[in-house]
Amino acid sequence: MRVLVTGVAGFIGYSLATQLLARGDTVIGIDIVNDYYDVRLKEARLARLVDQGGDRFRFHRIDFADYPALTAALADEKFERIIHLGAQAGVRYSIENPHAYVTANLVGHLNLLEVGRHRGAEHMVYASSSSVYGGNTKLPFSVEDRVDHPMSLYAATKKADELMSETYAHLYRLPLTGLRFFTVYGPWGRPDMMMWLFTKAITEGKPIQVFNHGDMYRDFTFIDDIIAGVIASLDNPPPDDGAVKAGGSVKPHRLYNIGNHKSEHLLKVIDILEAELGRKAERIMMDMQPGDVRQSFADIDAIAGDLGYRPTTSIDVGVPKFVEWYRAYNGG
Repeated sequence: MRVLVTGVAGFIGYSLATQLLARGDTVIGIDIVNDYYDVRLKEARLARLVDQGGDRFRFHRIDFADYPALTAALADEKFERIIHLGAQAGVRYSIENPHAYVTANLVGHLNLLEVGRHRGAEHMVYASSSSVYGGNTKLPFSVEDRVDHPMSLYAATKKADELMSETYAHLYRLPLTGLRFFTVYGPWGRPDMMMWLFTKAITEGKPIQVFNHGDMYRDFTFIDDIIAGVIASLDNPPPDDGAVKAGGSVKPHRLYNIGNHKSEHLLKVIDILEAELGRKAERIMMDMQPGDVRQSFADIDAIAGDLGYRPTTSIDVGVPKFVEWYRAYNGG
């Protein structure tokens, strides 16, 4: 299979491309490689994909929010399916730089829908986020829940992506699957996320900021479990049969949560990090940050029932794997 992957230099995009190449697929990768976080990490991921994929990995360093540049780069490329993972990430950064989110997450998503439509893609899988659940208090979060109260612009853009996708599934019968990811972590992860930030600070003997005074819960999902769900989704396009799909659409459009189906206390994760790193963290207790939510918890019944998705990695296994990789990557 030939698969177009946006955000291929990112954490999930790189990890996905690695698995697609390993099973023999061809990957056409797109990424602007911006400096939202350390570009050296993104370049290291790309170098590994080049080494692994050879002529089955082709990379275009472009901004997918630039439609003329995108279509020009893809003019001579052949692909059957699309996985659109590229986005401006980060809840907190969306408060500081809102225009970046409109450009990447709204214009960019529309551009990929247009590519899928005009190129006759068999299926487009795209990244949504657990952030769309916003201020919902019913737990666990289900794809059947209303998601009308986002608490950050990032969350609002992801909800908008889902709505645009529903329109394209209706107008053009483009098969689409939106994936609401829950707190992804693991080897080759993002330096702006809690797991990396805390590991780095504890390693260096620096304090960590613990928000909401530690009263925080997250559905931490190991990268291998995320990728298993993405590939299962990619390989199973939603049928255009008029039946109600996960998320409520009767068009060829499904929505799935991909999480670990466990809401873990933040302090438990810190305890595991301390044990693995062999030192106690200096914890600075902070108030809740704007745009953040107290708890996330994924109901995965829809993707489990449709695709047999079963996460297998608990934080007791996954966190030590991340720490092992972090030390190796940083020469520790």
